Order: sequence, then C-alpha cells, then structure tokens
Amino acid sequence: MAKKRSRLVRRGPFESTLFRHTGKGAWIFAPIPEDLAPPVTRPWGRTPVIASVDGVTWETSLWRASKSDGALLAVPRSIRGSKQPGDTVTVQFTFDPDDDV
Repeated sequence: MAKKRSRLVRRGPFESTLFRHTGKGAWIFAPIPEDLAPPVTRPWGRTPVIASVDGVTWETSLWRASKSDGALLAVPRSIRGSKQPGDTVTVQFTFDPDDDV
C-alpha cells in the first residue's frame, strides 16, 4: 500500500545573511533560524526541501547546524548570482514532515 503523503510545510519568506564555511570546499550558506528549521528526516542530519533564494527555486537539502539547533542551506553560485558572504537574501522552503525514508 502506498504511503499517504502529508501536506508540504512552507517556511518563509525570511531574510538570511550569507556566510562562507571555512572548511574544505568553502561553501556559502544561508543560515535557517532555529524556530524555522525542520526536523531531521534523513541520515547525516539532512532534510530534503524545495528551496527558494531571491526567487530562484531548486530541490536540495537543509543540513542541521552543528553549533545551533538551526539548519543551513548551501547556496550554489548558480542560485545566488553575484551575492557574496555578508549579503542578505530572501529565503523560503517547503518540506514534507513525514518524509522519513
């Protein structure tokens, strides 16, 4: 029997300030506030989402932030355009809270 899908949960829009991770790869992230972070639904602390940054939408995952109860959204150059660390972006995302497989 097929699993019944729940309604998607939408969070945002909200403002987030981009920052560069100092580790390998130097990814640029938009932090997701603790009160908006979804529950972890997959291994390694990730949650599949449909994200939008400044109106550009793509399928990705949010990652649980290691230093808070918030989450992080990696924002590739193809999505953020000329925006750099320190710039503010408008973020929104949707997720399925029952997507635990």
